[in-house]
Amino acid sequence: MNLEPIKRVAVAAAYKGARAIRPYYGRTTKINKKGAIDLVTEADTGSEKIIIETIRTRFSDHSILAEESGLNDRSTENKWIIDPLDGTTNFTHHLGLFTISIAFALNDDIAVGVVLNPVSGELFTAVKGKGATLNGKPIKVSGVEKISESLLVTGFPYNHKEIFKALMARFASCLKASQGVRRLGSAALDLCFVACGRFDGFWEQNLKPWDTAAGVLIAKEAGAVITDFSNRPFNIYEKEILATNGKIHKEMISLLELKGRK
Repeated sequence: MNLEPIKRVAVAAAYKGARAIRPYYGRTTKINKKGAIDLVTEADTGSEKIIIETIRTRFSDHSILAEESGLNDRSTENKWIIDPLDGTTNFTHHLGLFTISIAFALNDDIAVGVVLNPVSGELFTAVKGKGATLNGKPIKVSGVEKISESLLVTGFPYNHKEIFKALMARFASCLKASQGVRRLGSAALDLCFVACGRFDGFWEQNLKPWDTAAGVLIAKEAGAVITDFSNRPFNIYEKEILATNGKIHKEMISLLELKGRK
């Protein structure tokens, strides 16, 4: 399958979604809650609507899985996976660390990934087997070989109170071993920053398919190794994700292991 038309539509949809978001940035007035700290705004729904319309204009028979509207299942082979605003909490606090994330899967295999930060203008893209780019220029993961020289990034799930002890144990372990740990609030952005070498490793749990689909392909195409916390193969429906530059992956697995830890 020629994936270039898919990529062009994904990029166009991301930019249209960004235009839908901009009028709300800095002055969001209506914020709803899907959970205690899981927010949705008019920007989320407006962005998702225009992204889906853009895809449907060109590929009316494809399935779409989107964060706010769920699964519209039309095709068994072709599926778009959309997060119209990844980092909504940042967005509502006027913090410019949020993205639009759009992926395309062929027979459940992610083949195209696009992540756009509307504030910075950074556009990350990847087509399976053809590498990853940032604003059109090739990117690759870092060459850092030791955890002690690594900058890591993580995120906390919405149900963090339910798994707080394990969450903090892993956080403390990684913080002690590394140069530092950041928390940006957008998994798609975290994965893209691993892809371009800004971070050396990323871990999180209880993410949804739309959080990781595009970013995982971008990171993989830039040379990242991606598994769960036990070094098993990752897919977007898994509950755990560990993405590294490959060189620190084994050390990260050890740091995330909880057995026998007090």
